[in-house]
Formats: sequence, structure tokens, C-alpha cells
Amino acid sequence: MAKQIAERPLTYGRIFKFWAPLAGTWLMMAVEAPFLGAIIARLPGPTENLAAWGVSVAFALLIESPVIMLLSAATALVRDKTSYLALRRFTYTLNILLTAVMVLVLIPPVFRVLTGTLLNLPNEVAQLTYGALVLLLPWPAAIGYRRFLQGTLVRHNMTRRVAYGTVVRMVFMALSAAIGVNFFNFSGAQVGAFALSAGVVAEAIASRLMAARIVAELLGGRRETTQSQELTLTGIANFYFPLATMSILAMTLHPMLTFFVGRSRLALESLAVLPVVHGLVFLFRAVGLSYQEVTIALMGDRAENYDRIANFAIIIGVSTSAILSLIIFTPLANAWFQTVSGLSPKLAELALAPARIAALLPVLSVLMSFQRAILVHSRLTRPLTGATVLEIAATAVILSVAIFGYQIMGAIAATLAMVLGRVAGNLYLTPPCIKAVHSLRNGGHTKL
Repeated sequence: MAKQIAERPLTYGRIFKFWAPLAGTWLMMAVEAPFLGAIIARLPGPTENLAAWGVSVAFALLIESPVIMLLSAATALVRDKTSYLALRRFTYTLNILLTAVMVLVLIPPVFRVLTGTLLNLPNEVAQLTYGALVLLLPWPAAIGYRRFLQGTLVRHNMTRRVAYGTVVRMVFMALSAAIGVNFFNFSGAQVGAFALSAGVVAEAIASRLMAARIVAELLGGRRETTQSQELTLTGIANFYFPLATMSILAMTLHPMLTFFVGRSRLALESLAVLPVVHGLVFLFRAVGLSYQEVTIALMGDRAENYDRIANFAIIIGVSTSAILSLIIFTPLANAWFQTVSGLSPKLAELALAPARIAALLPVLSVLMSFQRAILVHSRLTRPLTGATVLEIAATAVILSVAIFGYQIMGAIAATLAMVLGRVAGNLYLTPPCIKAVHSLRNGGHTKL
């Protein structure tokens, strides 16, 4: 079917049909954290448990960050039995290593150094964090395995099944939260961690069941391609290392924002409004993040579908930024920030300026997803690390100047730095993307 995707005429209708389930998946995941946070906030000790849950999830996200790009890697590489088995071995190896890191973090002396010496957490919060992190132990491997399978599904034009898997995840997450609250003596942080782990494990199992036919055809040699990838673990590692590094570095962005904002003018107010602003903006950015695998799967071995894929990206980017602008530049903004988000009138007013600056982020996110996809599709992943380093460095410099030099309110400085940092990353990737498209049109993929 991967071959059929490239051979059939690509229409905007087909792109939309392929992309819509992936966009739905990201939108569902965007409501996951607010949903669990609302449950924890209504359980005993909400302040301590919300803090512990946030710290435990931060640990889990940092540890699992190297597997995030397995979805894109599988979309780009899994075409036949050889490539499927090679990437599966790589996935298993990576999952084992990251699970070992989780176990290492849970060794009491190591955990005490991390939460006590480095983070200076109160003892009660540290204990709650440990209990939650134990329940998150399956998280990295489950995420890695299901993203590998999801990439295989995307490569073979089965994006709806990816969305079905996310529905399974959300259902099991909600059921597990209810079980944790009513049948187990769990703290609020443990309820959240138990729900997250149960959800991703269920999603991984569902993804394997939904990919069963494709996997059987791959292993049976019924989907051989004319150009075998001849992948080796070394070749995959060279291809994947920049992707993993990019994901790890990207995880440092929000802790860095928190560090700077905490030392800014109106720090407390900024820390209060930023999560609400980011939550609103992420609903629109998520739509763009889902376009990365679409580009990888549909662009074609020689970029024959590049023009239509690029035009559709423009439509998504402009539309999402326009709809977000319609909310935050009209009276709808107060309705969102006060009625929906529950901010006080004063905080809602403070949220307006950073939200309006962030109106550019959806279109920039679509562009970044599109650029990353071109380079992954071309097997040229090294520039991605450089772009991420530049984005983080530019964000840090702009934050420093805005906060310490011009005394700009923290929330405004943070949002401005994020936008300009992303622009820097986009500009950095533009030349290698142009070269990659030219190379694809003249010779196809770079072999691993």
C-alpha cells in the first residue's frame, strides 16, 4: 500500500482524509493533562499532589523523549520485512535502555539526590512523586512501542487506526482514574500516574492488534519494495540520533521558560497565566504537529507531491493562526480566559498580550513540522539538532534581554522569545530543506 500511496494521484481531498485522523489524535492528547489535573485538584491534598504529579510527569517525559520520533522514523523507513525487523530491533533496544534509566531514577539514593539536592522538593512532595513515578515505570517502553507501530500504520495509509488507538487510550485513562479514586488507596499523584500508564499500555496493545495484518504481510514478504532499505542498527542509529537529541533538547525549553519567568516582573501573575495561554495555543499548534507524518508518507520518493503537500501546509497554518486570532483579538478572549479557564478579570487582562503574540505560533509550528518531515523523508536528520539548539539559544538570549534588560512582564517576554526562537529555527532549516527537495527530485532518498 505504501507504493500505492505514491502512485495514485494525490488530491487535496486525499491529503485531508489522511491527515484528519492524526489531527484528531493530537487534539485528544491536548486535553489529557487538563483532564487528569482537574481530577487531582478535586482529591485530598491537591496542592502537594498536583506538584508531585507535575514533577513525576516531567521526569517521565524527559526519559521517554528519545522515543518520540519513532513515529516519524517508522513512517519514513518501514516499507518491507527487512526495514520492519531492523527498526523493531532498534525500538526494543531503545525501550530497554530507557526503562533501565527509569529504574535507575527510582533507586532511593539516586532519587533523593534528584528531588532533594537538585530540585529541593519538600519531603512530602518528594514521597508523592516517588509513588507516582513507580506507576509510570511502563511509560517509556509503551510509548516507544506504540509510536513504532503507529508509524507503521501511517506508512501504510491507516491513519484512522492511529486515532482509534488514541480513543482507546483516553477511555482506559478515564476508567483507570475512576478505579484509582474509588478502589485503590492512591494519592492524587498516583491516580494521575496510574491513569497515564494504563492508557498508554492499552493504546500500545490496541495498536499492535490493529497493525496485525500489516505486520503479517510485512513479515510474510508480501510488501517487498523494489528498493530494499537494507537497514542496520548502526545505520538506524546514525539516522535517529539527531532526532532523539532534538527531542531531548526540546524538553528543556519549558523548564528554561519557568526559570526566567520566575525572575521577571509580575512573576507570579506570569506563571499563573502562561499555562492557560499555552493550553489555548496548543489546541491550534497540535493540528500542525500532526502534519509531520503526513508529509513523510505522502510527499513521494522523488518529491513528486511536494507542491500539493506544501500548499496544504499553508492552508493549515494560515487557518489555525487565523482562528486563534479570531478568539484572542475579539471579545471571545475574555469569554475564554474568564468563563472557560476561570481566570480573574485581572489575570485575564494580563493574558491578552502574550496570547496575541502567540497567534503566530500555529503557522510557525506547521512550517517546522513540514521542514522536519522533508529532512526525515530525505534521511538528512543532522540539521534538526542544529535548528533545535539555535531555537533554544535564541529563546534564552531574548528572554534575558527582555526580562533583565527591559523589565518586560515575564509572560510577554516568554511568548515573544518562543515566537522569535521558532522563527530562528525555521530560518535555519530553510536552506537544507531546499537542498533536500532538490536532491529528492534528482535522485531520491539517501540510503542508510
